Amino acid sequence: MEKDNKTYDQAIQRIEQIVNELEQSKALSMDTYQTLAKEAKQLLTFCQKQLTDWENKMNDVIQN
Repeated sequence: MEKDNKTYDQAIQRIEQIVNELEQSKALSMDTYQTLAKEAKQLLTFCQKQLTDWENKMNDVIQN
């Protein structure tokens, strides 16, 4: 999934997939674990920014 083209919902869905994969797989290699953890962190950062942007927009609407 390209970073610039994803939506908040797509990012959340991918995070859920990663969590499921980590929970269900008992023997992930360290490389795979590291790759999934890095992707999840990037997705969480993206989601946090989306939520912050949304909150700022809502505050602007309320104040005007």
